[in-house]
Amino acid sequence: MEKQFEREQIDTKVKEALENNDPDSARAKIQEYLDKEQNVLLNIAVTGESGSGKSTFVNAIKGIDNKDEEAAPTGCVETTMEVTPYPHLNYSNVTFWDLPGIGTTNYPAAEYLKKVGFEKFDFFIIVSADRFRENDVKLAKEIQKMKKKFYFVRSKIDHNIRDEERTQREFNEEKTLTEIRKDCIQGLQKLGLQSPQVFLVSNFDLKLYDFPLLVETLKEELPELQKDAFLLAMPNISLEMIKEKKKAFQAKFFYWAILSAVVAGVPVPGISVAVDMALLVGVVKQYGYGFGLDIKSLKRITKYKSVAYEELRKVLKSPLQSIEVTPDLLLKWLTQSSFTAALLAAEEGARFIPLLGMPVSMGLSFACTYKVLYTILDIIADDAERVFNRVHLNTTG
Repeated sequence: MEKQFEREQIDTKVKEALENNDPDSARAKIQEYLDKEQNVLLNIAVTGESGSGKSTFVNAIKGIDNKDEEAAPTGCVETTMEVTPYPHLNYSNVTFWDLPGIGTTNYPAAEYLKKVGFEKFDFFIIVSADRFRENDVKLAKEIQKMKKKFYFVRSKIDHNIRDEERTQREFNEEKTLTEIRKDCIQGLQKLGLQSPQVFLVSNFDLKLYDFPLLVETLKEELPELQKDAFLLAMPNISLEMIKEKKKAFQAKFFYWAILSAVVAGVPVPGISVAVDMALLVGVVKQYGYGFGLDIKSLKRITKYKSVAYEELRKVLKSPLQSIEVTPDLLLKWLTQSSFTAALLAAEEGARFIPLLGMPVSMGLSFACTYKVLYTILDIIADDAERVFNRVHLNTTG
């Protein structure tokens, strides 16, 4: 609601500015709003007892392998000795904080929140590899007192499932998961915590078990400006997540198209309209980062999903991913026959529609830019689905 209300206010101010023939004011208001969205900080704390898999969880939620040079150190003994930030590789405003284990000599439970600097974190994820213990509950209660959110994550579920399958004559995965979840919840309740939420997670395959539910819960409970930041920073764990990311980008079409319309743009051969090519290049790069289709992200996938980089490139239909996007490359792509036809249709339709009180030339640029953004997003989101299906096929086949 807060975000919707803010957008309605921006829309009203932009319309007034355009009707008053003040495009500079319209551009400034939109840019201020987009900058605020893009730069909103999100600090996620991951904590728990030593050896619970905190660091592996941090790497997993960042979408990287434990062996990656950007990964948090992992091991069979406590490897996190200090509060350590790990900024997202594509979104520097989103930071995952790997916290030392609670209850260690250097970080006793009674002083834990103060020593780790709790005030800078937006929420806490409390990780355990087996049962949640008294220190976990003490921490949760202290976080509650600070009016912050916390979520329990039971890690290494894939190990439990594998062990049960080996030892039980009549193995039932869903029954095993239900029993583990029930045991965790009852254990937390016995230690005095009311109605705890526990999410069962495999750090090595986030699309399994409760991680999708954890992401949805976090997204719904975050303040509005942080929701998109969190969503776009998540690895693509499902086709549904790719669709949600697509919706997040679509919500910004209006603003990007206005920005393009109010500046002197680059003429597109074949149509009588100019667009802000630098803005379009920036948006296409945002698409790539959000869907994990930039060069570095694709190469990172190949490291821990056992699929060759060239195999991933083969499934991409867009020439704008897996290579460096430039204004010349984008302009060349826009002049292809299928794009030109779509833009001509948008141009023709816009001639008869007064758009927010814009002059006709700006209205044409707005309509064509909107169409470009829409068409490119469709193609790149489809590429993201193809990459997801190729990687999923490789890990299950």
